[in-house]
Amino acid sequence: MHVYTRARALADGLVAADAELAREAGFRVPVALTSAVWEGCVAWNEGDSERQVPQDERGRLWDVLTMTRHTIRRSGGGGGQVTVGLRRVPRDGRTRQARPVQLVCAIGPGDHGEPVITIMQPDED
Repeated sequence: MHVYTRARALADGLVAADAELAREAGFRVPVALTSAVWEGCVAWNEGDSERQVPQDERGRLWDVLTMTRHTIRRSGGGGGQVTVGLRRVPRDGRTRQARPVQLVCAIGPGDHGEPVITIMQPDED
């Protein structure tokens, strides 16, 4: 039997959210984002700000975390998964207006049975 651990997923590209920022957003358990969510909703650099609109990764991560936390609260906390709707400027070199995107937030057991949260695209698992 092969088990894909959270530690292995982090080594393979799952991105751990800054723990302090996640705590400030209201999370009490570790939060990670898939690389696709990181690239599509968080990643940003100076060149992106010059070509598109001034933003930064910390602010974009904050938006993902706070919208996710807001959605969890609104859902009543039942179930292990919620769909999160938010708006973000796509990192495409030209768009200046935020566009809607849907993400999925799932809570499940970590490597030692502890609760962990993963934010992913709807087609990821």
